[in-house]
Amino acid sequence: MIMRLVFIGVILLLIELYAFQAVKTITKERWILIAYQVVSFLAFVYILYGFSQFDRKVGQNAQSLFTIGLFLLMLVPKLLVAVILLGEDVYRMFATIIAYFTQTDSIAEAIPSRRKFISQIALGIAAIPLTSLLYGMTKGKYNYKVIRQTLFFPDLPESFDGMTITQISDVHSGSFDNPEKIEYAIDLVNQQQSDLVLFTGDIVNTHATEMHPWIDTFRKIHTPKFGKYSVLGNHDYGEYVDWPSQSAKEENFKAIKDLYRQIDFKLLLNENVKIKQGDEEIALIGVENWGVKFKQAGDLNKASEGIKKEDFKILMSHDPSHWDAEVQHHENHYHLTLSGHTHGLQFGIEIPGVIRWSPVQYVYKQWAGAYQNLGRYIYVNRGFGFHAYPGRVGIWPEITVIQLKKGQIVA
Repeated sequence: MIMRLVFIGVILLLIELYAFQAVKTITKERWILIAYQVVSFLAFVYILYGFSQFDRKVGQNAQSLFTIGLFLLMLVPKLLVAVILLGEDVYRMFATIIAYFTQTDSIAEAIPSRRKFISQIALGIAAIPLTSLLYGMTKGKYNYKVIRQTLFFPDLPESFDGMTITQISDVHSGSFDNPEKIEYAIDLVNQQQSDLVLFTGDIVNTHATEMHPWIDTFRKIHTPKFGKYSVLGNHDYGEYVDWPSQSAKEENFKAIKDLYRQIDFKLLLNENVKIKQGDEEIALIGVENWGVKFKQAGDLNKASEGIKKEDFKILMSHDPSHWDAEVQHHENHYHLTLSGHTHGLQFGIEIPGVIRWSPVQYVYKQWAGAYQNLGRYIYVNRGFGFHAYPGRVGIWPEITVIQLKKGQIVA
C-alpha cells in the first residue's frame, strides 16, 4: 500500500511539474507564477484533507463530492498538459542526440529550448476539460433532457398500441443540492403525461435519510392510468459503507424500500403485475438488482412466475449487464428491458447521428439508449441524478419517454 501511494505521489508530482513548466514557458510574470503555485498548493492540501476525512460509516456527502470534483479539476487538465509536454520532451531528446553528433560537442548547447507555442497549445487544450468539468459541476448536472424513443413490436396487444412509458433511474438523492432544479425535473416528468411511470432503482447513495428532504417533491409525480412502479438498484442495499451492526444495515434497507411507498411507487421485489386494457394485458416484471459485477439479488424466474412465453413483457432490471448475461437470450422472450446504473459515466460525447462515446462503453456493452437483438430491446437510461463526480459533462440527466407501437421492427 505504501509503495502504491508513493508511486501515485511521484506521478502526480511529475504532472504538476510539467503543468508548471507550461505556465513558466509562456509567462515570466513573477506574480502569476507565484499565484499558480499558491492555488495549486492550497488545492492539493484541501484534496488531501478531503480524502482523509472520508468516513466509511457515512459514505458520500457534500464534502466528498466537492473533493472529487476539485481533484478532477486539478488532475485532468494538467494531465493533458503533461502528456503534450512529454511528447515534446521525446522530440527534444532526439533533437539533442542529432545536434550533439552533428553540430556541437556540448550536451548543454545541443538541448533545444522548450517551445512557447507548444505550451500555449497544451494550455489551450487543457482549458477544454477544465471549463467542461466546471460547467458539469455548476450547470450540467441539472441539464435535464427528455429523450423520446418509439419501439415496434409485432406481437404487442392491440389495446396497447401507442402506449407511452416515462422512465427515470438513478436518482441518488443524497447528491442533490438544488431544490428548484429538482422541482423543474419533476415538472418535466409530469408534462409527458405518459400512461405508465417506471423508476429503475438507486433512490439514494446509501442511507434512507438522504431522500427525506425530497419525498414531498417526488410524491408530486402524477400517477397515470397504469400506475407507478419501481425496482431496487445496487445502491439501495446500503452496501458501500461500514455499518455499526447487521441490524442497522437491515433497518436502513427496510427504510429504503419504504421510501418508494412514500413517493407512491409500487416496489416490485422479484415479482410481476398484469396491466390490463380492455380484454388484453401485458406483464410488468420487476427484479431486484442483478449485475455481473454487483449484487445479484434478482431472481428472474421467481419474478416471472405465472407469466407465459407468449405474454408481452416489460422487465425492469437496474443493471444492463443482466440483459447481456441472462435476459436477451432467455426462452421466455422478454420484449423490453428497462435499465439504468451506468449513468453514461456522467462523461462523454453525444451528437445524435454523428457520435456517441463514453469511457463506460468499454465496461458495459449496453450503456445508454436503445439496443435490440432478435426483436428484444433494452433501453438504458442515463440517470436522473449524479454520484461521485458532482456533475455531468456531455451525458446529461435523462427523463425517458418510450412509445410502444404495434408493427414490424424499424431499424
